[in-house]
Amino acid sequence: MPLFLFFFLLISTLFLLAATAQAQCPVCIVTVGGGMLLAKKFGVDDLLVSIWISGLNTAIAFWLSSKMKSTILKNGHFLSLAFLVTTLAYFQFTGQLGSPLNRFFGIDKIIFGQIIGVITMLVANHGYSYVKTRLGRAPFPYAKVAFPLSSLVFITLILKFVFKL
Repeated sequence: MPLFLFFFLLISTLFLLAATAQAQCPVCIVTVGGGMLLAKKFGVDDLLVSIWISGLNTAIAFWLSSKMKSTILKNGHFLSLAFLVTTLAYFQFTGQLGSPLNRFFGIDKIIFGQIIGVITMLVANHGYSYVKTRLGRAPFPYAKVAFPLSSLVFITLILKFVFKL
């Protein structure tokens, strides 16, 4: 069985076994993934698309980590890093990295976007946890979704308009 098919079946099975909708649920993940494909097709800059791909990977990592039994796999940070490395390996393997014309501050736009996306999602997730701990409850309904999503929108708009991407 090809490795891709194995992972597809594994992730599909995990989606089917999900008992309740969560902040970073499979429906949200699939929706964002489809949106990223469309953005790329419409000519959105690689840096901006990479931020959202990385955000999607981090959302998947944290959702998946909540389903794992193994100690190391229950760590969303570890899975986020693993997804980042795997995604960058994929981009390298498919020849999408390394173009001298696709740089931002001297760094490949895809690599830069992936790193910015992970950092943004991690900061947003920790920000939500901090606010929830301080208040003793979620600040408003769906805050766990709003914090990462609004953070990704904010960083995307800053890069889009300040650097005219």
